[in-house]
Amino acid sequence: MSFMQINDLKVHYPIRGGFFNTVVDNVYAVDGISLEFEKGKAYGLVGESGCGKSTTGKSIIGLEKITSGSIIYEGENVTNKRRDRTSSYNRDIQMIFQDANSSLNPRKRVQDILAEPIRNFLKLTPQEESRKISELLAIVGMPDDAKLKYPHEFSGGQKQRLGIARAIATNPKLIIADEPVSALDLSVQAQVLNFMKDIQEEYGLSYLFISHDLGVVKHMCDVISIMYKGRFVESGSKQDIYENPQHIYTKRLLSAIPEVTPIGRDLRKRERIEVERHYQDEHKKYFDENGRVFDLVPISDTHLVAATSELKGGN
Repeated sequence: MSFMQINDLKVHYPIRGGFFNTVVDNVYAVDGISLEFEKGKAYGLVGESGCGKSTTGKSIIGLEKITSGSIIYEGENVTNKRRDRTSSYNRDIQMIFQDANSSLNPRKRVQDILAEPIRNFLKLTPQEESRKISELLAIVGMPDDAKLKYPHEFSGGQKQRLGIARAIATNPKLIIADEPVSALDLSVQAQVLNFMKDIQEEYGLSYLFISHDLGVVKHMCDVISIMYKGRFVESGSKQDIYENPQHIYTKRLLSAIPEVTPIGRDLRKRERIEVERHYQDEHKKYFDENGRVFDLVPISDTHLVAATSELKGGN
């Protein structure tokens, strides 16, 4: 049973021009996507830079204005709704930002950064608040004396852990993680991702994991949606996407995943070249005359793929 449904979400930015500065066109950042979130599941949103992934996450949390569509949270329509800062939606939907450094106030100590959401949503005594902060630091593997330090005293991985600690401070239902490890070293990436999985299992969290790294998404997510030009080209379970990709764009993304094993390297190179050739020859069948991705059609109970021009009756 899902606790949140996103229906035909669109975020368009007007382009103005002419003598009277009228709207002459739009940028279709997000152009009609739908998602459902169930408790304890991790959802992946994958695509190249500029495809609308981050805009989707920001619109869900309320940082971008939605042009059309709806967000239904526990039966209530919360689309573009003005909410009090202490509302249950603000408490239950949290975000981990890509740039951990700029998301932490450099003028505040860690204890004040972590205390802010606690003070907004949880009615705790000063002693309870101090214990809660210590617990949050322990959960993300940080020493208790970190609460007295400032953000500039920590490494990139430690700052990202602090961002995770702040996000889970209010016991949310959904955490939107926007490229949370892309700026970190590989060893630190693994550490942060394992922390996130442990926290998910312990607290029953749901994640919307936004990334361009298909390897990371495979490790973290149960359901994956592939995004291109503001639309979904394919959506399904982890097995559907990795073992049975159907859309030409999905196949192209998967072929670009680097392999560290030297055995079979020539074969993978030939496969990658063949996928790219097929993409160049056949990609027009997968988009309309305006380059827009066709609507999704189900091919199994869990697997949806954007239609082709043949299914749409095109040439």
